[in-house]
Amino acid sequence: MRQAINAPVIQGWCPGALRPMPSGDGLVVRVRPTLGRLTPLQAQGLAGLAQQYASPVLELTSRANLQLRGVCPDSYPALINGLRSLGLLDERADVEARRNLLLSPFWIDADGTPAICEALNLALAAPDAPTLPSKFGFAIDLGAQPVLRDASADIRLECLGDQVLVYADGATTGACVPLAQAAHSAMELARWFVASGGVVNGRGRMASLLQRQALPAPFTTSRIPEAPAHTSTVGPSATGMVVGLEFGQLPAETLHQLAALAPLRITPWRGLVLEGLHTAPALPELITQPDDARLRVAACTGAPGCTQALGPTRALARFLAPLLPAGRTAHVSGCTKGCAHHGATLTLVASEAGYHLIDHGTAQSTPDATGLDAAGIAAYLEQQRLHAPYV
Repeated sequence: MRQAINAPVIQGWCPGALRPMPSGDGLVVRVRPTLGRLTPLQAQGLAGLAQQYASPVLELTSRANLQLRGVCPDSYPALINGLRSLGLLDERADVEARRNLLLSPFWIDADGTPAICEALNLALAAPDAPTLPSKFGFAIDLGAQPVLRDASADIRLECLGDQVLVYADGATTGACVPLAQAAHSAMELARWFVASGGVVNGRGRMASLLQRQALPAPFTTSRIPEAPAHTSTVGPSATGMVVGLEFGQLPAETLHQLAALAPLRITPWRGLVLEGLHTAPALPELITQPDDARLRVAACTGAPGCTQALGPTRALARFLAPLLPAGRTAHVSGCTKGCAHHGATLTLVASEAGYHLIDHGTAQSTPDATGLDAAGIAAYLEQQRLHAPYV
């Protein structure tokens, strides 16, 4: 059992631009670009704002947003004015909090994604919009094969034939509707979530509600088909060149250089799609080889940047990456919240007495070993390799 002193403070909400979150290195300001996309002008402007008012390294999140860290409260108003001039701000903080739309980075105009996003954005900004928890989100995943099923979301929209399947996260059935009705159907499901008691003290997720509440009849008519697991990687795609970034860290100077080449789409795998490009530019910060071990390791900010963290994370993750057996992934977390990765994997969690190791689980799971340093972690992995090799 972990000691109580290791328990982090659960904020229950994510930072935004209009509601930044204090951290150990200043304010965290999260930017949510429309359609998960930055025009070259927006990318250039955002890079300049980061260099002037924040840390010169931006962060890509698992919700396909960007974060600026290290923002001084005195600089925050100027930063907000700059974001507003770039068209990267919502009208109000409550609208920003509700506009949690996660898109497949491979969307095209013809699949209906932009139309559904516009309709959802209008509905979520309307005066009668339901008051949803700030972590409640919509996944719009209309490609031939879904790629976002492992991503955190509460209402999912996928292609099923020539219609859209709208379903609750954790359900086995949904509603199959014409594209023009998809946003309306998703909002009906969101309203049902609130009316059925899904929100408790401002928090709540759809999968938890489904454990105690049956779905309304319209969302029980179409079975959700199985789909192969999507493996995020880098390389060419139908919409452009996919590149990775170590731990999702994007230097502002790199963003400047990329903005001169193409519009950018943010992926939920903390990478970018360089729209329309077929080859990756030769920039040292970009991960362009699919077998690069750094693509298989997630790490949060860690100490000292995050006040919740009980130890550093990224140096350990960098050390760990080449030690991983082929096919394995890992997550290094500064505390038991596990912000950087929510699925079960090899997980290291910082504590006051070293790192807890969970062989296959999340940051909240019971450790298989405790109080380890880097050498101890390496020895554990070597022992596992010798006695129970991964295949």
